[in-house]
Amino acid sequence: MTKDMTVGSPMKLVLNFAIPLMFGNLFQQFYSMVDTIIVGRFLGTGPLAAVGSTGSVNFLIVGFCVGVCSGFAIPVAQSFGSKDFKELKRFVGNILWLAAGFSLVITVCTVLLCRPILQWMDTPADIIDDAYNYIVVIFLGIPTIVLYNALASLLRALGDSRTPVVFLIVASLLNIGLDLFLIVVVPLGVAGAAWATVISQGVSGLACLLFIWKKVPLLHVTRDDLRFRPLFARQLLGMGLPMALQTSITAIGSIMLQTSVNGLGSSAVASITAGSKLYAFFATIFDALGVSMSTYGGQNIGARKGDRIAPGLRAGMLIGSVYSVAAFFVLLFFGDTMVLLFVDQGEQEIIHQAYQFMVIQAIFFIPLAGVNVFRLLIQGMGYSKLAVFAGVFEMVARGVFGLFVVPHWGFLAACFASPVAWVMADCFLIPAYCKVMKHVKQFGS
Repeated sequence: MTKDMTVGSPMKLVLNFAIPLMFGNLFQQFYSMVDTIIVGRFLGTGPLAAVGSTGSVNFLIVGFCVGVCSGFAIPVAQSFGSKDFKELKRFVGNILWLAAGFSLVITVCTVLLCRPILQWMDTPADIIDDAYNYIVVIFLGIPTIVLYNALASLLRALGDSRTPVVFLIVASLLNIGLDLFLIVVVPLGVAGAAWATVISQGVSGLACLLFIWKKVPLLHVTRDDLRFRPLFARQLLGMGLPMALQTSITAIGSIMLQTSVNGLGSSAVASITAGSKLYAFFATIFDALGVSMSTYGGQNIGARKGDRIAPGLRAGMLIGSVYSVAAFFVLLFFGDTMVLLFVDQGEQEIIHQAYQFMVIQAIFFIPLAGVNVFRLLIQGMGYSKLAVFAGVFEMVARGVFGLFVVPHWGFLAACFASPVAWVMADCFLIPAYCKVMKHVKQFGS
């Protein structure tokens, strides 16, 4: 099940690793879209806007959890690349302690602060109760999010990108069924959609745990491996926290932007919600490429094969650029029809605004590909602190738009906020990559 990415064609390795992730991410977005469709069709545009209004704070917290789990896996990938399996197991043992601690602290804090955060974000009064009912359940399920992402990241660090996808697909199908049952049959309203997500995420996490127990002895830990080692913990936190903070810093800008969008009213929120779901579906390819580059970079740096980094980068950018062009034309010609999945044909203002939002995002897909490929490659190579600054650039761009541009220019300005953020991040990441490569060539790792 493991895959050594330190030998063979970089293009073939990156593509073969990314394809399962692409399908998994697409399926995950598919069930997220179905989730939104069910909410919009069965509960109405108000609950749809309520779920959408939580998107940025959801991204902040869940993104932090996913980022820290991904960062924890980088030393594991490097140990696997260097074939130091004793060190690898000790990293895994300390990851378990750190993941449990993060789960407990983040869950307690977010549940207690949930409603004040929504109020601070200026969530419209007519949707704030539904927004709270949805996001508080998501936050209660943070341990299931950490469980799946920590174990899936460990499997990917060993080169296995397929197994986590299989469990994700199973969880996605379960989520769709639970959505219908908990929203239409029971019914629990928007909270039903959140419980469906939490339960299915928990199932996928337990499935990963069972698979590792039965099939992946390299990730089995002894009592000695489970001994908390401050040196290992510091190294894990040195990788995990910058990745988590990078995501969270980006999300802070998104929250500032979401706050300004909330001020435009429920109709604008619903438009962004529908448009964002479709945009996210098409953008999952870039996330898959990023994870592929992180594993590729980690294993090759661990094996001291820095000369393979640049060919891997070129492969990732070629794949991302070709896909970007294709995705743009699909959204340009069929995007308005796709919006009808979420709202009735009579909601012409929402349809028009959602289509406008999607097409503007798609114009800038190549810069978005660059953000994921450059940033995750740099992180996988062990220079995760540099990637934090790319998040700062994104935060500043979205924050400026949220505080100053959207209030004056309205919905159109909100459409350009993320594209400008991607371009600014690339302006930092490309020189940062050159600096990292110079260091790698000089010191060998």
